[in-house]
Amino acid sequence: MTPEPHAGQDPLETYEHLLEHPDPDRQPLARAIDRSVKGIGHVVMWANVVLISAIVAQVALRYALNQNYPKLDEIQWHLYGIVTMFGVSYAMVTDSHVRVDLLHMQLSRRSQRIIEAVGILCLLAPVIYLMVDQGWDYFYESWRVGERSSSPTGLPARWALKAVIPVSFALVGLAALARLIHDLHAIFAGRPQEREGRSLWVVLGALAVFAAVALGLTFLVESTEDKLVITMFFAFIGLLFTGFPVAWVLAGIGVVFCGLAYVADNYFDLWAWMPWESSFTGLDYLTLGATVNRVYATMSNAVLVALPMFIFMGLMLDESGVAERLMTSMQRLFGTVRGGLAITVTLIGIILAASTGIIGASVVLLGVLSLPSMMEQRYNKALATGVVAASGTLGILIPPSIMLVIMADQMALSVGDLFMAAVFPGVIIGILYLVYIFVLAMIKRDVAPVPEGAVAPDWAAVKDVLIAVIPTLALILSVLGSIFAGITTPTEASGVGALGATLLAIGYRKLTFAKLWNVLVSTFNTTAYIFAIFLGATIFSYVLRELGGDEFIEGMVASTGFGATGTVFFILFIVFLLGFVLDWIEITLIVLPLMRPVINGLGLDVNGFGVLDEPALVWFVILVAVTLQTSFLTPPVGFALFYLKGVCPPQIRLLDIYRGIIPFVLLQLTGLVLVFLIPALATWLPSVAY
Repeated sequence: MTPEPHAGQDPLETYEHLLEHPDPDRQPLARAIDRSVKGIGHVVMWANVVLISAIVAQVALRYALNQNYPKLDEIQWHLYGIVTMFGVSYAMVTDSHVRVDLLHMQLSRRSQRIIEAVGILCLLAPVIYLMVDQGWDYFYESWRVGERSSSPTGLPARWALKAVIPVSFALVGLAALARLIHDLHAIFAGRPQEREGRSLWVVLGALAVFAAVALGLTFLVESTEDKLVITMFFAFIGLLFTGFPVAWVLAGIGVVFCGLAYVADNYFDLWAWMPWESSFTGLDYLTLGATVNRVYATMSNAVLVALPMFIFMGLMLDESGVAERLMTSMQRLFGTVRGGLAITVTLIGIILAASTGIIGASVVLLGVLSLPSMMEQRYNKALATGVVAASGTLGILIPPSIMLVIMADQMALSVGDLFMAAVFPGVIIGILYLVYIFVLAMIKRDVAPVPEGAVAPDWAAVKDVLIAVIPTLALILSVLGSIFAGITTPTEASGVGALGATLLAIGYRKLTFAKLWNVLVSTFNTTAYIFAIFLGATIFSYVLRELGGDEFIEGMVASTGFGATGTVFFILFIVFLLGFVLDWIEITLIVLPLMRPVINGLGLDVNGFGVLDEPALVWFVILVAVTLQTSFLTPPVGFALFYLKGVCPPQIRLLDIYRGIIPFVLLQLTGLVLVFLIPALATWLPSVAY
């Protein structure tokens, strides 16, 4: 999966290029819409700077005046809601939405355009209509009654934020229209170069296989709801392989299956030839309108405000030159150690993980900085690529992690508890990497040789390391330490961390307006495509639950008869397998919440040390988080593999990368087993922190 332009696409065909160098054959209306949406986005993205200021002001005023300000609280999630909702259309114009490229990248450009056009008309258009129509009613009712904050000292005119829903989706509609015009114009233009690549039959064949499997499984259950649940899951996974954006596949499938449920409720007699047991789902257009309220709850979620802040913090740190300083100084420190450069990369990966959860940025940065040197020092290609890919993915587990923020929201757990619970598992996996590299370098001396002319480290080298490490560690401590000490909430700490990363960049004299602009654009885009998947998952999960998906999956898991511990292991095994074909975001938003009642019903005896309210749930979520770390390394859609291949020296092949990640996936699973066998590794630290 990748949020970048299609892997098999000519760079000259990307939307960014077309906006700057428009093809004279393309429609001027579509180009005008593209530029307008981008212009609005470039204004709205500056709200993230205001958001940082609001969070820092809130913390400062609370400790200076010993008083809370509800208005500042509400301003924060108002800004978050505006940034995320308007960012969705910007991500569409820049083609930044997450998609599964496995088959899509092999298709001809014409086939890709056909898929996108059909997807917009059949999946996205119904969602846009639903959100604009029902969102307008939702806003109008709020405006009619003059809705304001529930707090007497909060902001007035809460209805104004609800207006963002229909307005932002109208903007999504315009962005979709522009893409549709571009695609249809190119399809009918019939350019020969657009036919280079595989035809649609590849995708249609894959869809036929998924349809056949889904149809066969429906004969194993009786009720209409269960049949629709099975078909819904397989339709979702099957349509992912078309390459249409994941967010709109989720949302579109939800709307389509709501329609199918309505037809089954009202016209079941017409389907008498099907071996289905008659039942009533109660789903229709008006009940689906309840998803608008859920969308509002997501865009006004105080916990999720931390999401763009941690993303901003990570991207700003990457721009500050911290990693380059660490790489230069640590290479001198470990220069005479066999495998020293690989150890350096791992240590920097751990430090970056504790300061940023942006996996793509970490993998690319480590790859650019270290791979050329590793090749010069005649490192084994598999080891070199494996170290970079695995070290770069530590940030998804070691706090502050955006995945843990989302997991806490989905499972109704404390973000602080999950951050603390993930510290030991993350550090243990990092230590396993270091031990493996050291032992391998000692046993096989040719895989990680000592560089020629290496000089033993002196006090000057130690001083350089301290100068490079201390500012970064100070930032990490200011973020995680303030959470652990109870000084700030995770959301407040995220804003302080974003400011700290900016000050660090200023201190290193690395911050320019161009770099600030890049950070803001990347933060805007990244937050937007994650939030778009939130929106799609909201609609998908609502329909799934209305169809009884919770009970169906809970019953299916319980029927395995594996017992409490065996059931947890079975769930983790399923999550591991799903990680080969799905991204962590979809698994976290769709699968993880369905497991909460299952875990609660197992009666697991996990020690919460008399402090944690739901120790079994905290332990389980950390187990899932460790398991999902493998999804970044497992082919065919591992994020880290694509990012790394893009920056590899030409002599490194994709096969080298695949070979390199195998031992590190096994090390991740070893860490998983340790946390599985010793739950206190996840539950002890959060129990003593408060």
